[in-house]
Amino acid sequence: MSPRERDVVRLAGLGHTNREIATTLFLSERTVEEHVARAMRKLGVTSRRAFGSPTRTDT
Repeated sequence: MSPRERDVVRLAGLGHTNREIATTLFLSERTVEEHVARAMRKLGVTSRRAFGSPTRTDT
């Protein structure tokens, strides 16, 4: 994952909305949506809730 995707995943895992993530990282909501979707594909998860799972590790 790219560093920006990791930032988005971290914030999504903490329960932030796309709008909150966009504001925090100075991105558009659409860009956040794309990062979330790309990260989900790369991590093989079907829900953003998996980003907050304590068993997940960043590799």
